Amino acid sequence: MPYHALTQLIDSHFEALSPELQRAARWVREHPAELGLQSLRASARAAGVAPATLSRLSHALGLADFEAMRRPVVEALARGVGSGHGTPDETARPLTQAQLRNVASTAARNPVEVVNAAADLLLSARQLTFLGLRASFGIAHHLRYACDWLRPGTLLAGDASGALVDQIAQLTEADGLVVVSQAPYTRQTVECAHVAHAAGVPIVALTDNPLSPLARLARHTLLFDAASPSFFHSMAGAQALAETLVAAVAARGGEPVVRRLAEVQARQHAHKAYWEKRPLKESFT
Repeated sequence: MPYHALTQLIDSHFEALSPELQRAARWVREHPAELGLQSLRASARAAGVAPATLSRLSHALGLADFEAMRRPVVEALARGVGSGHGTPDETARPLTQAQLRNVASTAARNPVEVVNAAADLLLSARQLTFLGLRASFGIAHHLRYACDWLRPGTLLAGDASGALVDQIAQLTEADGLVVVSQAPYTRQTVECAHVAHAAGVPIVALTDNPLSPLARLARHTLLFDAASPSFFHSMAGAQALAETLVAAVAARGGEPVVRRLAEVQARQHAHKAYWEKRPLKESFT
């Protein structure tokens, strides 16, 4: 059984599980590396459950035992570590195929009406803050950069001065927070999302799992796949999803977006933001 089939199995059974088994299932879903590298007892200790709970979880999923639940993760890790020893073509082809599947998943997992609802929130928020840390930082940065062309009042939250929570705590119900993270979820991102949710701030989450801690706090959840034959998750699906969301914002923004684009373009031109090739004769004068 491939690893992505295990995650789908967990997702399909999750609501029918007891609270204790849900806790174990969430840990298995969010900590694949630990599951693949640890014993039953070590995994149970990390998940905060009894070893018997992980065994019961495997049975609830229709698997023979804990090792049957663990095996897809072990095999995925082995492929990721071993992929670096093949030829460039042998290494790149499975990864490219996984990336293409991840990109395609954005359309399959996100109905148009869900994307449009998230886009409307991004347009209506008084101030729009984007938060993504570690591997998700690049996605959050791209979202903020693109949305700043479409509307004013955007901010990329950062932790350069240790004031990340302070930035989030200033948001109100009139604002919006866009969070990006995938398993294993960055602790600071989840904690900031809790702070925003407690204050009534509308949240749009870009994440990999409808059971993720971000999805449970979000008003709108957009999903991406991150499967990869490498040890590292693929961010291709997340990037494709971000671009889909930006396209929806642009399409639904109407005249205000058109005016904002003209304003930003004029400012960029005035500041000579982009290099322009000059005629050869002019360059030597």
